[in-house]
Amino acid sequence: MSRRLRYHVAVSLDGFIAGPNGEYDWIVMDPAVDFAALFKEFDTAVMGRKTYDLLTAQGGDGAMPGLDVMVFSRTLPATARPGVRIFNDDPRGIVTALKAKPGRDIWLFGGGILFRSLLDAGLVDTVEVAVIPVLLGAGVPLLPPGATTKLVLADQKTLPSGIVALSYSVPGGVGPAPRIRYIKAAKKGVNTKKPTGSKKKAG
Repeated sequence: MSRRLRYHVAVSLDGFIAGPNGEYDWIVMDPAVDFAALFKEFDTAVMGRKTYDLLTAQGGDGAMPGLDVMVFSRTLPATARPGVRIFNDDPRGIVTALKAKPGRDIWLFGGGILFRSLLDAGLVDTVEVAVIPVLLGAGVPLLPPGATTKLVLADQKTLPSGIVALSYSVPGGVGPAPRIRYIKAAKKGVNTKKPTGSKKKAG
């Protein structure tokens, strides 16, 4: 069976994956998210040039722990170094071949233009979003304008921070979408109720 190509991103409530200047400081870091568990679901990440620029702007070289990073760009020179490969080729052909190879799922890391291209080509299998409780008002959209695609809900979870994690299958893709397993379970035995014993009297 083919590997799944999963578009997995954080998005604002009004549908943006980055601010007007690429800002992502609005993304809430919820301690319930187990990033190590999430990363283990993939062995490859594919992304466009703008997303890659955001990663390298943090001071690294764009590499992601445990993942083979593949960048598609018309402007950056094609190159290969440990953990990162940059391609000038049409991503649709490369992703098609990649999905046919054995391995874990493929993380479509961003951005929206690459998502639109691969979605229109019938290569995207799941859409998994972490909806952040913020309204940006403007920014980089989750998906540029184009054809309509109906999705099928596979799982949903609400985190303590107000983040809502949603997992959808794309009909006709390699599915179904996975259950959301990267959320840490709440600790049992912790009493969060306030004591109901004696109360101080006023005065």
